[in-house]
Amino acid sequence: MTASSGDAARDVPLPLQGIVVLDLTRVLAGPYCTRLLADMGARVIKVERPGAGDDTRHAPVQVEPGRLDQSSYFSRTNAGKEGIGIDLASPEGMRVLMDLARQADVFIENFAPGVVAKLGCDYEAVRRVKPDIVYCSISGYGQTGPWRKRPAFAHTTNAISGMMYLEQGDAEPRASNLQAADVLAAAHAMGAIVSALFRRERTQQGAHIDVSMLEALIGADSVTYPSVLNGGETYGNPRPGMVVHRIGDRHLAMQIVGAGDLWPRMLKLMNRPDLATDPRFAASADRVKNWPALRDLMCAWLDGFDSVDAALAALEAARVPCAPVLRPDEVIAAPHLAEREFFPSVQHPVAGPVRVTASPYHLDGRPVHPRGRAPHRIGEHTRAVLGGLLGYDDARLAALFASGAVAEPE
Repeated sequence: MTASSGDAARDVPLPLQGIVVLDLTRVLAGPYCTRLLADMGARVIKVERPGAGDDTRHAPVQVEPGRLDQSSYFSRTNAGKEGIGIDLASPEGMRVLMDLARQADVFIENFAPGVVAKLGCDYEAVRRVKPDIVYCSISGYGQTGPWRKRPAFAHTTNAISGMMYLEQGDAEPRASNLQAADVLAAAHAMGAIVSALFRRERTQQGAHIDVSMLEALIGADSVTYPSVLNGGETYGNPRPGMVVHRIGDRHLAMQIVGAGDLWPRMLKLMNRPDLATDPRFAASADRVKNWPALRDLMCAWLDGFDSVDAALAALEAARVPCAPVLRPDEVIAAPHLAEREFFPSVQHPVAGPVRVTASPYHLDGRPVHPRGRAPHRIGEHTRAVLGGLLGYDDARLAALFASGAVAEPE
């Protein structure tokens, strides 16, 4: 695989170099987790179903003319991985998978609970061939509990978590573009996997990690659940202390909660010292209770600016948290993200450069970029992985391909 410019000049090993990850995941939560592991140096071997592959291969936008299995979605979440095709329903395919598990440090899956047991590659089965395996299961609702077998996507998890209710405001509940449940579960899974690897280094003990998208999403709420758990109120949308206001043809977001000195700064900027002693707003609890009236006062003050940029300049000078509401194309063009090198390219073998997102952190002063592209065709690396990592000879490989237990591109 071709290294990207962000990592080409590295002269020290990446943290997970030498770690082998066997990846049976698809769509987002699992593949994003393994993408993060790959960016940090792990060798990720992605297992796909012969014929269909990962569902996201068929999503928009297709980057290769004439193909329907080369989406930009797939390119982003699977960059830097090797791809092999295995029929997991085939006994011979399962034997190949277990041979790979013997060589792996991490085994990760995001099937519905119970599926891997039926296939024959659940934690107990894998542990029998690799006692110190770090095995991670990501699912919508966890491996236990009455909801465990519910189909789970970000949209439905957002609904059942309470987040959709909290975000609805004065409107009806609605879908969100943010796939927070998947991405949060992926990040938690990565942290748990690395922690388990650290423990294994010290104790030679493996682990079975059970990550719930639902719990990851609920755990991300900073106000309502801690409040309601302890007899307090639900804080939904509009959130007290948070403003989104239109000035001209643009919108601005600002916040006066989260730090004790934000309210005094705002009063000084507005030249409204009288509000400090107004009984409606004197204490934090009063400002929450009377938030609609306070919001109207601040929005009226914002209306005195000619543009969003003018309001931002005043707020930033007063160190009041604020930001313009940007469109995705504006975000991509932002000089800040250009300097951070957050939108690198990977080299698609047909389409050429395909832009993706980087991992959301820098390591040793450098951005963490994918170390190569996503697997092009299903099973692109089957022959190389089975021959190189497992030592299968040509006769064994030929028999496996002939039986359909494993696949490679035609």
